[in-house]
Amino acid sequence: MNDMTQIKHHLTDQLMMGYAAGALPEAFNLVVATHLSMCDSCRAAAQAYDAIGGAILETDTRVSVADDALAETLALIAQGPSVPKPLNNSDVSAPLAAYIGGSLRDVKWRSVGMGVRQAVLSTSKLATARLLYIPAGAAVPDHGHRGTELTLVLQGAFRDATARFAEGDVEVANEDLNHTPVAEIGEDCICLAATDAPLRFNSWIPRIAQPFLRI
Repeated sequence: MNDMTQIKHHLTDQLMMGYAAGALPEAFNLVVATHLSMCDSCRAAAQAYDAIGGAILETDTRVSVADDALAETLALIAQGPSVPKPLNNSDVSAPLAAYIGGSLRDVKWRSVGMGVRQAVLSTSKLATARLLYIPAGAAVPDHGHRGTELTLVLQGAFRDATARFAEGDVEVANEDLNHTPVAEIGEDCICLAATDAPLRFNSWIPRIAQPFLRI
């Protein structure tokens, strides 16, 4: 994994709060959990949100809790992060390894054109999760968003009009962003992406293929 100090683009507070509250779609949970396994600072922040949530539950008179519930919660926090580190026998963290059956070598890729490949992961219908394989120097077709798209870099790096995103970085895109992600020269880029609405492609060829590719 990349040096944790090199991660520059992190999860938003809203995403971490939603994750702690169990309010995110499964696909978004997967991206968040995988980023937390790669990022020390976001993992610490997520623990803080968990602690806040536990304190709120402890003070809510409408909810009956055991006398030792707070002590047990604090003990769990003291044990360290609830999100596992990468598995020794895998090139990805435990949350993602469970969805792909091991490592990136086990992924069954499907071409989406222009050298780009994807693998749609099995999650709830509220949002879609996929792995994207972008060859070095290749571009994902220019597109906008009808909802939210989370893109976490697992390998390599890509650039778009907003910034450079390398291993561990996560880009949070919404309806305001139109972009053309391009993988950097020198290494193929692999990303984990989640969307809660279809993308809005700006050329007709991707639009025709969109229903078949579930993008």
